[in-house]
Amino acid sequence: MTRFGTVNWSKIYLYSFSRKFYKYIMTNEDIVWEELSGLPADPPDMRDKCIQCRRPVAVCWCPGLPKNPLNPASRLIILQHPAEVKRCLRTAPMLTLALEHGKCLTFRGKKFPLPKHEGLTEILKDENTVLLYPSPGAIALDELTPVGTNAQKPYNLVLLDGTWPQAKAIYHSSPALYFLRACKLVGVSTSEYVIRTQPTEGCLSTLETGALALSILERTPRIKEEMLGPLHYLCRFQLENGAVTHQSKEFLIKQKSYPKLIGKRLAKQLRVLSEEP
Repeated sequence: MTRFGTVNWSKIYLYSFSRKFYKYIMTNEDIVWEELSGLPADPPDMRDKCIQCRRPVAVCWCPGLPKNPLNPASRLIILQHPAEVKRCLRTAPMLTLALEHGKCLTFRGKKFPLPKHEGLTEILKDENTVLLYPSPGAIALDELTPVGTNAQKPYNLVLLDGTWPQAKAIYHSSPALYFLRACKLVGVSTSEYVIRTQPTEGCLSTLETGALALSILERTPRIKEEMLGPLHYLCRFQLENGAVTHQSKEFLIKQKSYPKLIGKRLAKQLRVLSEEP
């Protein structure tokens, strides 16, 4: 302490650094200007990007897409957390490009619906809209009447796109979702997104979830196989160029090989899964 209070060492350091930097520039003015003059006037060239997936051409996964976009009777409604847009290996765009225009709609936000989400309110009020989320009371998706059986109309299948904590936050911030019929996938196999670590063995990527759900509701297994083409292409390319196969956190923890401490949320989720019959 001083008579004027606590010394702000960060400001003193910044002031000292500024004086030294200014002195350096004045002493080496010719060198500094020569270096500045050598900088390019234009920004560096960016890598060419695919006009479809918007990824660099060298890592484009479009060759894995169906030859012709699929046209199921039902459609997917993706409620996407804003942070998901920044992920370079996200799978939601694969859904959009694998399906006919209008069969996969994406709305972005942290809660739904908002005035900017044009048309979403009507979709959420539709009696044939269902939410794929493991909320209390959610039934197995395969218990729903398939499209076309007993005059069942096509479904609007709502998916929450984001990490598990983000999807949970979207659900609890969007009361309109509470009134939808909630469904869940049961007995699913291990994720084929092998270059990314999943929380548990039963977790799937957004692409896998949408593809499997549509194949169940439409009773058309080939939908899943064709829609997963881009994911298989992406994983194969990454593995051929140095990536490694990832196991789920659940698997690594059980093998006592997970390198980090786990949080309370994941510990609780794993405990619940271990207690299920």
